[in-house]
Amino acid sequence: MPIAVTWDHVNLRSPDPEVTAAWLRDILGGEIVRAPGRIDVSLGGAKIFIASLEGDDAVNPPPPHPHQGLDHFGLTVKDIDTVAAEIKAKGVTFTREPTTIRPGVRICFIRGPEGISIELLERDKKYT
Repeated sequence: MPIAVTWDHVNLRSPDPEVTAAWLRDILGGEIVRAPGRIDVSLGGAKIFIASLEGDDAVNPPPPHPHQGLDHFGLTVKDIDTVAAEIKAKGVTFTREPTTIRPGVRICFIRGPEGISIELLERDKKYT
């Protein structure tokens, strides 16, 4: 019998969790959720836990994109070109401009806080 799993959360590490949470709220429409000693963001039905880098926590810088292992996370949007224009006006860096990668799928990639690679995509038959 296969194991039944569902998504619970994604965990990010940040030198400034408040700034990371504000970016996810201001750019992608996430909702900041506070609990004693922590800050999380609810985004598109998923939970993002943002862990602070404190004390002698040894961490490596984010690897350049693309890389082996967890590479990016993808978020579905409606009207990707309008969304891209809106977030570009807010100063977001695009690592791949909106493009149709195959019939029915249009994507772009942005650089999120701490160098995180985020894919935005829209699935619609109008893209050929």
